[in-house]
Amino acid sequence: MKQALSELQTRDLRHVWHPCSQMKDYEQFPPIVIKKGQGVWLYDEDDNRYLDAVSSWWVNLFGHANPRISKALSEQAFTLEHAIFANFTHEPAIKVAEKLVALTPEGLNKVFFADNGSAAIEVALKMSFQYHMQSGKTKKKRFLALTDAYHGETLGALSVGGVDLYNEVYQPLLLDTVRAQGPDCFRCPFQDKPESCQAQCIGFVEEKLAEHHEEVTAVIIEPLIQAAAGMKMYPPIYLKRLRELCTKYDVHLIADEIAVGFGRTGTMFACEQANISPDFMCLSKGLTGGYLPLSVVLTTDKVYDAFYDDYGTMKAFLHSHSYTGNTLACRVALEVLTMFEEEHYIDIVQTKGERMRKLATEAFCHLPYVGEYRQVGLVGAIELVANRETKVPLPSEERIGYQIYKRALAKGLLIRPLGNILYFMPPYVITDDEMSFMIETTKEIMEQFFWEREG
Repeated sequence: MKQALSELQTRDLRHVWHPCSQMKDYEQFPPIVIKKGQGVWLYDEDDNRYLDAVSSWWVNLFGHANPRISKALSEQAFTLEHAIFANFTHEPAIKVAEKLVALTPEGLNKVFFADNGSAAIEVALKMSFQYHMQSGKTKKKRFLALTDAYHGETLGALSVGGVDLYNEVYQPLLLDTVRAQGPDCFRCPFQDKPESCQAQCIGFVEEKLAEHHEEVTAVIIEPLIQAAAGMKMYPPIYLKRLRELCTKYDVHLIADEIAVGFGRTGTMFACEQANISPDFMCLSKGLTGGYLPLSVVLTTDKVYDAFYDDYGTMKAFLHSHSYTGNTLACRVALEVLTMFEEEHYIDIVQTKGERMRKLATEAFCHLPYVGEYRQVGLVGAIELVANRETKVPLPSEERIGYQIYKRALAKGLLIRPLGNILYFMPPYVITDDEMSFMIETTKEIMEQFFWEREG
């Protein structure tokens, strides 16, 4: 039975085209109108509340309507909201750049501002390509990316993505990318055990680089977690070996830490766990704590120097956005970075990650339709399968993840799935009681759903 729409829902559906959605679904399951947020909770127009277990697409770190961030934003809005960033600058951007250089792996000394994750990927791809062109390596016109990768929705970002759901229809428009088989620890072809894994699967990348390195400008990767692919997690040794290969074959390494940066994996940046420094690091999402769009690309002095010359040589990097270095977003980012320093959030993430792992392992690992529960930092994923022994996936056409998602909302829990993978990526301010509610409610819904499905 179709549910009655509120006035706001009716107006929304008249004009708004929502992202990552088949709008026909909204006829039966209309958009939920959110009127406020507080901590880990979102509140709709009827005062129902939902625990935001996915941090509103992975951006929220310190809770909705965080008093400290809101205060910083408000104060900045009465001073300067935005100014052209070509030939002008401002203190929030300068301080953000300084803090990022101090926090990120050694050697990343230059910061280029953009305004979202996909834009950051475009910047890194273009910088890498132009660097090689201006360094006399004119054969280097392709990128190497992994299967199941996700790097954004613009055409360049889609070109290095590997999730057909997002990029298959656009194939005629995309760059000719070299594709290497990525790590798949759940279905490891080498049957490696996590404790003894030496990332034999890096051989797939090495094979491609050995064949194509003269024409490859950069390898791009999501460190430790291929997020949109279904929270596919792999060990730091893979990153370490990839860094060695990129150095050996003279190709750049682009670390897309847009989803995994700022503490998500238990360290400030995922690359830290492999003790590596990429040639480019792309950051966004948590950079502003979920408040405003902002992204950055950090790179090395060596890359920067290839663009530094007299104007007449035309070596400048002529990439821009109207809102580059937006003052409001930079001020919010500055507050977020300061909160990490002053409130010890990395320690908090590690402690809460241990608790989440314990609760989730006890709740899910014995269930017959759970192939695996995996976790890095404060990111946990439940892989639902048809057969636990053979790891055969559930039929995608049944949209089981989507069905569980709808049931969870009815219970006050937002766990937007990735296909038939359910995941948790809550704000860092989640309490013990809220975390218990998140885990226990998910278990209850799963058990009820599969009991009904199996008759």
